[in-house]
Amino acid sequence: MDLQARIYIAGHRGLVGSAILRRLQAAGHTNLLLRTHAELDLTDERATRAFFEAERPEFVFLAAAKVGGIVANNEFPAEFIRDNLAIQTHLIHAAYLTGVQRLLFLGSSCIYPKLAPQPMKESALLTGPLEPTNRPYALAKIAGVEMCWSYNRQYGTRYLAAMPTNLYGPGDNYHPTNSHVIPALIRKFHEAKLSGAASVNVWGSGTPRREFLYSDDMADACVHLMNLPEDRFTALLGSDESVTGRFEPPLVNVGVGADVTIAELASSVARVVGYSGAIVYDSSKPDGTPRKLMDVGLINAAGWQASTPLDAGLKLAYAEFALGNSPAQARRRS
Repeated sequence: MDLQARIYIAGHRGLVGSAILRRLQAAGHTNLLLRTHAELDLTDERATRAFFEAERPEFVFLAAAKVGGIVANNEFPAEFIRDNLAIQTHLIHAAYLTGVQRLLFLGSSCIYPKLAPQPMKESALLTGPLEPTNRPYALAKIAGVEMCWSYNRQYGTRYLAAMPTNLYGPGDNYHPTNSHVIPALIRKFHEAKLSGAASVNVWGSGTPRREFLYSDDMADACVHLMNLPEDRFTALLGSDESVTGRFEPPLVNVGVGADVTIAELASSVARVVGYSGAIVYDSSKPDGTPRKLMDVGLINAAGWQASTPLDAGLKLAYAEFALGNSPAQARRRS
């Protein structure tokens, strides 16, 4: 991507989108196309197409999505499938109509079966039942992968899907009930430290294993993929199964290649936050998938690997959260 290329970051205020924005700005890109949700509702097909026709982006990072943790996915399944299908359908089609050169569609590791062999290879897609707590979201993201694949096959587009593992970092959602596991734990332990609570309750048994990737590492991977030379980028776009007989979607995993138990994670977050009380696990709450570890051989072979250790990333994430929730910040908001 030339430094003057017209680049649209859909979802530039979100966890991944904001990290991609920082990464591109640091690299010297000067022609970045940004719209807030209030300025452009991607669930509105007419508005989406009008934006693409007016701005004509050359490269697109599709980081816009409706996201949330187990509670949000359980309570709002209709919104999770409806809104995500609308966003990606309108945007991918508009990108095709206006000749976007490359598009990177961002999904989630939840697209893989609940009991997929570990670590999960890209070829595990569609090989078994999904985790029911986030199946609507996962199905929407699977449809996005298939849409990229179908447009590549029929129209010769160059759309690639990147599936990150669990993400965390600056700009994360720290909502009390609708956040993912790391921001939820950071908030819980921070509030418990301030209140002097003797214990903190954590959902589930603590035994599931999860992999966590710092958001700036994810952004670096996204930019790396979009900057690959033509031959190496083409190699990631898969193949036409009707011709080759091989199941090769335009899909690449993005992760660190190592995981921890939720109990280990909770202990790490408590240590970083400075909370010394007890951690109590509520086994009546859902655990979700037993293990979700990504096979990162494909992206490593493409010349990228994660660089931020979990403890270092947690310290950075907590520093940003604590700053935003300091007494001075609270006074400014009031």
